Amino acid sequence: MSDTPFGFGLPPEEPEDGDEGKKRNPGGGQGSGGPPGNPFGFGIGQGGGDNPFAAMFGSLNPSDLGAAFQQLGQMLSFEGGPVNWDMARQIARQTVAQGTPDGTKDASVGPVERTAVEEAVRLADLWLDGVTSLPSGAGTAVAWSRAEWVEATLPAWQQLVDPVAERVGAAMGDVLPEEMQAMAGPLLGMMRSMGGAMFGQQIGQAVGVLAGEVVGSTDIGLPLGPAGKAALLPLNIEALGKDLGVPRDEVRLYLALREAAHQRLFAHVPWLRSHLFGAVEGYARGITVDTGKLEDVVGQFDPTHPEQLQEALQQGMFQPEDTPQQKAALARLETALALVEGWVDAVVHAAAASRLSSAGALRETLRRRRASGGPAEQTFATLIGLQLRPRRLRDASRLWASLTDARGVDGRDALWEHPDMLPTATDLDDPDGFVHREQLDFSELDKMLGEAAGRRGSQDRPDAGTGEGPAGKDHGAREDGGDKDGGTDPDGRGE
Repeated sequence: MSDTPFGFGLPPEEPEDGDEGKKRNPGGGQGSGGPPGNPFGFGIGQGGGDNPFAAMFGSLNPSDLGAAFQQLGQMLSFEGGPVNWDMARQIARQTVAQGTPDGTKDASVGPVERTAVEEAVRLADLWLDGVTSLPSGAGTAVAWSRAEWVEATLPAWQQLVDPVAERVGAAMGDVLPEEMQAMAGPLLGMMRSMGGAMFGQQIGQAVGVLAGEVVGSTDIGLPLGPAGKAALLPLNIEALGKDLGVPRDEVRLYLALREAAHQRLFAHVPWLRSHLFGAVEGYARGITVDTGKLEDVVGQFDPTHPEQLQEALQQGMFQPEDTPQQKAALARLETALALVEGWVDAVVHAAAASRLSSAGALRETLRRRRASGGPAEQTFATLIGLQLRPRRLRDASRLWASLTDARGVDGRDALWEHPDMLPTATDLDDPDGFVHREQLDFSELDKMLGEAAGRRGSQDRPDAGTGEGPAGKDHGAREDGGDKDGGTDPDGRGE
């Protein structure tokens, strides 16, 4: 019987020198982990060979049956939330250890590569200083192995996936009549634990595959890594540049420009991180669970065949509601992703076009790569119900470039001061209309609010009177309006 966690048929071991040279699980397991091109890793091979549960139960000797049920008991005892993130981490690490389809294994990053990444990020920040008013947002620059990328980004994936997983878990308790739920308590608890295990297995596979594709911490347009830490993956950068005919130093520097530009945006636009993750969560709230399919699974659930839940997830047990609210949520998310990626694309091109001969080719390569996605992105599209892809990247990039020409760098970047100032999906349809729209002049409002603040100070003095009467009421109305519009910032932009 294999010693892999829960019999999931994981690859045999961690890389010999991956993740700071630490080798894990030297004994390893002997199951099938699923091909790297299939991030789910189940239900595809002949005879269920790629199904971890088929591997777990399908070919047991009677003497192994007790051990198999012991593993199942460990799975069912999980009570940590909608997703078993410990399992996700283990499977992601093991998927990374298995290597990519081209046979590349993970490896720890040596001092030479770390120094090269640090110097590339430092130079990238210098170049970006001339094309954006946002200061550097990278307090440190790090070079990660694939395993280190997994560890650093799992908290962000948890924030993305948990809302959907919670909806599925809640639906499991709603499919039975209320009078039966008390009697079925143990079964429902088992179902939720199994659901957490299924999500953990799928997320782990997807994160592990994605670790073999990404080149930094912001590849999908969301800040997956720790704040203020610009990160690049030298092994994946080398793989990306292998067939481009571009010197590795230029590829690294161009990718450092993109990573550093993302870091500036997320560091100095304080509302942006929560805005993006909130948009994902808002979209997740509109996802519905196919209760009919779930009822069938619950009604026919056999603890000795836990792959039933896995197959239900694989077949798409939840889908977005086709409502105006859900369509609007999707539009907000796609527009936000496009604006982030479009701004980064525009400022990086401005910084690199005159300095790197390969800038144009690298720009087009990354645009196409971002537009097409990969197998891991398809997995997340199934898991959280949407593709984290900026469909209108080119439109957004053109709009930001036009804004630079019309308003200058400061005028362009000032739009990030408040989400209500950003272009909308409609503005992407008519970029010229947005670019040449009359800009709001806050000078009169600033003057009026300053005078109101001065009057409020005089009202607070002991000899200032009650402030009642027409003048007092007028002052109070302006004061309330100022608080609502601007918070702590007198121009109403919320900084």
